Amino acid sequence: MQTPTSRAATRARWAITAVFGINGMLIASMAVRTPSLKIDLGMTPGQLGLLSAMFGIAAVIMMQTVGNVVARTGSRVIVRATTVVLPLLLVGMGVAPSLWWQILVHLAFGAVHGMLDVTMNAHAVAVQHRLTRPIMNGCHAAWSIGAVAGALLGTGAAHIGLSRTAHYLLLSAVVLIPSAVVCGRMLLPAATDRGTGASPVGVRAGWRAGWSLRVVLFGVMGAIVLTVEAAVADWSGVYLHDNLSASLGAAGMGYVMFAIFQTAGRLVGDRLQERTSATRLLRVGTSTAAVGVAVAVASPWPALSIAGFALVGAGLATPLPVLFGVVGDLGGDNAGPGAAMTVARFTTLTYTGILLAPAVIGWFADQVGLRWVLAALAPLLLAVALAAGRVTSGRVRPASERAAAGVAA
Repeated sequence: MQTPTSRAATRARWAITAVFGINGMLIASMAVRTPSLKIDLGMTPGQLGLLSAMFGIAAVIMMQTVGNVVARTGSRVIVRATTVVLPLLLVGMGVAPSLWWQILVHLAFGAVHGMLDVTMNAHAVAVQHRLTRPIMNGCHAAWSIGAVAGALLGTGAAHIGLSRTAHYLLLSAVVLIPSAVVCGRMLLPAATDRGTGASPVGVRAGWRAGWSLRVVLFGVMGAIVLTVEAAVADWSGVYLHDNLSASLGAAGMGYVMFAIFQTAGRLVGDRLQERTSATRLLRVGTSTAAVGVAVAVASPWPALSIAGFALVGAGLATPLPVLFGVVGDLGGDNAGPGAAMTVARFTTLTYTGILLAPAVIGWFADQVGLRWVLAALAPLLLAVALAAGRVTSGRVRPASERAAAGVAA
């Protein structure tokens, strides 16, 4: 029979999972209407790139400061606020009439999104500790499902000629804000992760707080994982079309199959994590992804290359959620700086994969060819697999292990 505490933790688990889905739907809704934004405001590719840069810069800066805010307020307060504010800013993107207004909205959206990205992962870590079982894979699967749903809704809205403003208003009023309000009420209390760690409540932690060699190494590993994800998202279609002469329709299947297999893997990832170690999941996942990259770039046939990208998706289903959980455990230790602080530092490093990878890959592709650049991702993934044992061997035990040993979580 469940106790009131366990029932609250179970409700919070589904609530924070839904928050991940809301976040995925928000980002996909913004991204899928980019062509409409370009046409509506007559923007150049360079101006679109500027907006993307403003979003990324604001997000990374806010990720560095939000850990201090969580120490004073708890992640619940920030998650509840940001999940309501972000849909309003999405509507702002729909009504902003010029490039300069779009820059302001993108800066605000990026900053608030940076806060949510850190705090929703920190809250998921807190729920995971309370339940003493893994939930991070399911949360990240929800993000992927939300992103797919948002992309489909956005594509449908564009197809029937619905304006960006009308699309964003309907989505926010009917789906996003009501869902955010309901989920916000079901999260764990603010005191769950407020003022945890070495810094007392109300004392602003220094810029060095949360940084350690292990967090940096985890961040580099996460950046490599996200670099490969960004490479598949941005360049698999180009590679299939230009290098293997696939049709435009078939070229898009590389990323579609990647996303399907990654989402499917995340749906079963928590059960896998209950049966094995973080080290093994990292090793097997990144090694599998490396094999997938090798198949994708070595194949002379588009169909086999698409299968390779699907294998990459399956391999990259669990590494990032596992890394978030391990990093949260480091910060959640009694002597640590707090889960939100370490997650913030980790997220900052991993985001470099998303922010820098497309441009870096494009530059090197001009120099040596896209096939060789994609092929270089395989040894990077193998390096993560080799490092996994060394980095995770001395990690803080997760709450499930501490509970089994009779140690207070």
